[in-house]
Amino acid sequence: MSDAEALFETRGNIGLITLNRQKALNSLTHGMCVEIKRQLDEWAVMPSVQAVLVVGAGEKAFCAGGDVVKVTQSYKAGTTEWRDFFHDEYLMNIAIAEFPKPYISLVDGIAMGGGVGVSIPGDLWVATEKTLFAMPETGLGLFPDVGGGWFLPRLPGETGMYLALTGARIKAPDLYALGIASHVVASDKIDDVIAAFADAEIKSVDDARATLDHFHADPEPAPLAEVMDEIDGAFAGVRVEEILHTLELNEDEWSQKQFKILMSKSPTSLKLTFAQLRRGEVLDNFRDNMRMEYRMVNHVMRGTDFFEGVRAILVDKDNTPNWNPNTLDRVSDEDVEKYFANIGADELKI
Repeated sequence: MSDAEALFETRGNIGLITLNRQKALNSLTHGMCVEIKRQLDEWAVMPSVQAVLVVGAGEKAFCAGGDVVKVTQSYKAGTTEWRDFFHDEYLMNIAIAEFPKPYISLVDGIAMGGGVGVSIPGDLWVATEKTLFAMPETGLGLFPDVGGGWFLPRLPGETGMYLALTGARIKAPDLYALGIASHVVASDKIDDVIAAFADAEIKSVDDARATLDHFHADPEPAPLAEVMDEIDGAFAGVRVEEILHTLELNEDEWSQKQFKILMSKSPTSLKLTFAQLRRGEVLDNFRDNMRMEYRMVNHVMRGTDFFEGVRAILVDKDNTPNWNPNTLDRVSDEDVEKYFANIGADELKI
């Protein structure tokens, strides 16, 4: 296989994107984001390409996220690479969301952060028995970007807020039950799915859905179904503090576990993420959401928690981040509001 970070080919009637950084669990680089958008722009007007499919190389991951270690290194070095990465990643997310032909994600393995962003904005999302999904950003001092502010608040009940704040990892049964996955297909059938699409006439998303229907198998019952009442009861709070208070008062094992998880996250990230989802649920379109998230990420980079989270989780791996501020009551509404402020000449250029 080529050494290129992303591979592009046409097979029959489809364009196929392969994320090709196996040793890095196919995590996204700036170059990959630029190339994917460029290829999508080309395929959008190419009559012979009726649909686009995206897969990850190797056995472990679809895409484990963005290369945030490099992002933090860039900021500390005073280069613009960090801003270029987020800017072009978000333009890629928009290109996927607005792609005029069916865009199908075959998510066979780990999909976190940026891996969600390169898949969720598309039309159809396929999970396998190997799929592991999470938006773990509050544990990194960030927030669930790449469109999280758009799709998470549109999940059933308060499951989006639950996934965003806790970073919970879920698999195919929950993904299908929540509507994140449109289909569940056996991992060893992914190559067959690609071959079927290459031979099929795909004139619409309905045609693409019909092709996937031939491979779909209903998964086991969703574990989250057993705690939906608890999720909706706790995560509907009007403030993060209220969510934590509700979980703390509930004596059941699940609530106590979620309370401990939230207490380990960045207080700033928790409040920022809460505000992001509440704002995102009333936005009119995906572009406006990405403009909002680009403002947010620029302000986050001026703080300290993202760098501390990356250090603790990904660099030193001591898993003991020192958040600043380290308690929710030290993060004011005024502090949170600043993250949504216009950034002038640095606004997302669409």
